[in-house]
Amino acid sequence: MTTAVLPPGPKGRPIVGMFPEFRKDPPRFLLKIAREYGDLAFFRLGRQNFYMLNRPEYVQDVLVTHNSKFEKSRIMRRAKVLLGEGLLTSEGQFHLRQRRLMQPAFHRQRIAGYAATMIGCGETAAARWTDGETRDISEEMMRLTLAIVAQTLFGAEVEQDADEIGKAITDVLGMFNMMLIPFTEFLQKMPLPSMRRFERARSYLDKKIYSIIDERRQSSDDRGDLLSMLLLAQDEQGDGGSMTDTQVRDEALTLFLAGHETTANALT
Repeated sequence: MTTAVLPPGPKGRPIVGMFPEFRKDPPRFLLKIAREYGDLAFFRLGRQNFYMLNRPEYVQDVLVTHNSKFEKSRIMRRAKVLLGEGLLTSEGQFHLRQRRLMQPAFHRQRIAGYAATMIGCGETAAARWTDGETRDISEEMMRLTLAIVAQTLFGAEVEQDADEIGKAITDVLGMFNMMLIPFTEFLQKMPLPSMRRFERARSYLDKKIYSIIDERRQSSDDRGDLLSMLLLAQDEQGDGGSMTDTQVRDEALTLFLAGHETTANALT
């Protein structure tokens, strides 16, 4: 019986490993690991083993060349609490089918249409600004990306609810990020105020998305947005079927969250 040889890395503390150092400042911690331990490093955060890859060919080997040999992380499994079986969290044949179904939504002509929407939203946002003002750029970018993702994903159907949707997303992500931390699975079952806010926000987003899906199902119109593409998609290379309402909800919410906060943070 051979013993696996682990890559170099910090030993960490009993039980918690390097979690306190990571939690204090994740970017600084990961940069320190890369500088001290090179192209491939190993460390533990609580019960979880982490391998840090610092060469493009290593990343390609895991994500592309031999991707079928790897499963998504605990973080992605926990993300199903909010995102269901969306493209970000699903695996295997189901993931491949969803990718095929969603591919037309990112065709060059569709992307050009989304770009026009982005430019329009950017111009509208800039028109609100005047010389000499002091503005919170993070808040401004949050409003901008919410407007863009709402129009490209749902058309104009959520404009009147933008403030409520923005608040729901903030509540969802605030609790969701905490739920990804090791040892916090039990939080989901406890009647904590933060957990109740998460449940209310998730229910609000679900109600909003499902109502739009139901309305679109009845009209069968292609309005040029991502939701229309998801509803009209057919798996021509596979079983010939389309997405269920639940699958459309999972993909729509995944795209909604992916196109909002993280993009706003990058712009800020």
